[in-house]
Amino acid sequence: LLVDAGLSPVEALDAATSVAAEHFGLLDRGRIAPGLRADLVLLADDPTVDIAATRTIRGVWIAGERVVDHG
Repeated sequence: LLVDAGLSPVEALDAATSVAAEHFGLLDRGRIAPGLRADLVLLADDPTVDIAATRTIRGVWIAGERVVDHG
């Protein structure tokens, strides 16, 4: 929806991650860096090129534990 509204894929990803975390004062998340909390999603394709790539989920980690494995 954000890309449909005119944001670039990178801007949409930022809005859903680091910008949202900062807005809500969640300074220990929203970015990948040493010492920060992180749940990760591994995608097969590059969402910075095509936001539809966010649908190509290959793996999900929550608190360091892989909870989804699609190859």
